[in-house]
Formats: sequence, C-alpha cells, structure tokens
Amino acid sequence: MNRPLEVSLEEWRTHPSSYYMADIRDETSYSYGHIPGAEHLPLEQLMEAPPSLPEGQALLLCCKNGVTSLEAAAQLQEQGVNACSFAPGYLGWLQEKLRRESVRAADIEKSIRKKFHRELWSKFAKAVRDYELVKPGDRIAVCISGGKDSMLMAKLFQELKLHNKFPFEVKYLVMDPGYSPENREIIQRNLRTLNIPAHIFSSNIFESVFHVEKSPCYLCARMRRGYLYKEARKLGCNKIALGHHFDDVIETTLMGLLFGGQVQTMMPKLHSTNHPGMELIRPMYLIREDTIKHWRDYNDLYFLQCACKFTETCTTCSAGEGLTGSKRQETKLLIRQLRKDNPQIEYNIFHAMEHINLGTALGWKDRDGLHSFLDDYDSRRADPED
Repeated sequence: MNRPLEVSLEEWRTHPSSYYMADIRDETSYSYGHIPGAEHLPLEQLMEAPPSLPEGQALLLCCKNGVTSLEAAAQLQEQGVNACSFAPGYLGWLQEKLRRESVRAADIEKSIRKKFHRELWSKFAKAVRDYELVKPGDRIAVCISGGKDSMLMAKLFQELKLHNKFPFEVKYLVMDPGYSPENREIIQRNLRTLNIPAHIFSSNIFESVFHVEKSPCYLCARMRRGYLYKEARKLGCNKIALGHHFDDVIETTLMGLLFGGQVQTMMPKLHSTNHPGMELIRPMYLIREDTIKHWRDYNDLYFLQCACKFTETCTTCSAGEGLTGSKRQETKLLIRQLRKDNPQIEYNIFHAMEHINLGTALGWKDRDGLHSFLDDYDSRRADPED
C-alpha cells in the first residue's frame, strides 16, 4: 500500500526503518552536507531505475526544501512505485537540527588545539608567519559567508588572538546579501554555537544579480568583496580575511592555465586596487579542504553551501546545472582523476608556482608591461648544457 505523498520530519524520526531515504540533490551539494543515512541517487537515474526495496519500505526522496522531491514522488507513485517526499527537505532538517543541538564552543576549540593541531592550527599559523599576513597594529575584518571555510577561519583567528605575540585587532564580519530568513537564521545559530561575536550588515546583491544571465556568480563575488571592503573600512580595519584554502589555490591555478591561457595563482595576500590602504589576506592558504570537512563532521557541524536565490528553490537540485556544470567543478574532477596516478599532484602544482623560472618562459608580464624571451636572447650566455 502506498504511503502519503509527503512525510514529515516527526514521522520519519518515529519510523526511520520504514523508509529508504534517497538524496536527489547534485553530487556537490550532497558531499557538502547530507542527512546521515541518506544515499545519493541523482534524480534522472532514480526516475529511470528506482531501487528495489523490501516489502513495506517506502522510497523517501530528499531535495533541498521539498519542492523537486514532491514532484518526483508524485510521478513515481503514478508509475506504481511506493515513493514519497521528505517534506522539510535537507534545509528543514538542518534548521531543526540547529534548534535542537547545543554543541559547546569549548569542545570545538579543543578539537582545533588537539585533534586537528597539525593539519589546521599549525598550517594556519605557518601561512600567517611565512606570508606575513598579520602585522603589529593590524585591524582585520574576518569575513564570514556562513560556509565551513569562513566559520573555521573565524575560530582559528580566535585561537590566534590567544597566542598573539604583538597587538592586533579582529572584527568578525557577516554580510547578508539577501538571504531568506531561514538561511540567515542558520548562519546566526552557527555563530552562536561557535561563540563568534559577528557584526552583520545587509546589502541587496542577490537582487542586483538575480536577472544577470552571464556569469552571475562572478559578478556576485566581485560585488560582495566591494561591500566587504567598505564595511571593513567603516569598522576601522585595514585588512579583510577570506576563507580560501589550499584546494582553491590549486584549482584557480589550473583553471587559469587550461581555460584562461595564463600562468597565475591565487595569492596569499593582495593590496586592493579600488580601496587604497586596504589589503586582502588568505590565512587558510595551506589548509586542505578534506581536513576542513573532517573538522566539520568530527564536531557534527552543518553549514550552508550556498544561500543565494539561484538555489533557493529546488529547480536545479539535480538538473546538472550550477556548480556541477562550472569550470571549477570540471577542474575538481580533473584533479581527482589525476590524483589516482599521482597522489602528489596538487603539491606539485603548488611548488611549481613557487619556483617559476623566467629563463624558460616564452613571455611574462610585470609592472613594466609584457616581456619576451627574445628581448635579451642574444645577450645571454649559452646554456652550459649545450
């Protein structure tokens, strides 16, 4: 006998064994965070070949907020499949979880000092030291988007303040570019759980880029940074800190080479061109994303992946759009494939950017403009190996 088309959170919790939960979001969203026990089954694959289940067990579809899953469950029921939709979706489950849990910030901080000391704290401190990211008298705006990277960065800065060898100040800054009330509440609850005293300000960025068809995410990122610089300056800061990590650096480097036709990387710090006197720093520069995920899961934390209006509904939950079709996602998949033959592939790319030999470059660009190897070719000595 078919079950009701929608299943509530309470019903699922009361009879978990009665359901086989299938998460129909895209792979990136699923890997970023999912309900424990939910299996990833892309919607297209699921519709073509629903899994065979034991008698009496129903197929429970889960998407972001119960929109796409409801439509899919209705279609499957018409085909005779005992399917239903998880009404709250992943987002509703996450909101309820954050309301119920009371994770102590002290335990999370302890995990940074103890279990993840080598892979998180030591690498954070090394980047700060080696790239001279924090200097005496700095006032740094730690920019928090609501995701795992920036939230961890804030906790690492709190730890740094406990060890600081010279005076500097930190302000924790959150910009609301147009979040839904539900997503804003998730960010605020995570801030309370992690004991991060953040200053929240609003902008209308999502509204501004919502109807932009070409590269809306790029435009959104540029606008976000501009607003962050301005708000940081109002708070008296001379630097903003962003949560880009080691994997971001490698992916950006490879993307520039493969898709941009240039050899360049994401720098650990930059002087702002449009905001004189301001500087951007990336203290997570040496930290691997897998370690960040491990820290998140170890502490049973859940963060938003992306809360923009492009993913507010489930219309692209498994349509192959969004990140799954982006150049960055293509690059992630390429690196993953290359790593199978060479586990050191990311570190090799990183070290290559640290040891660029201009003597073997066809051309390069600096403040003086473009240069060619032909400029001083005849005046060079012959290669001793010739």
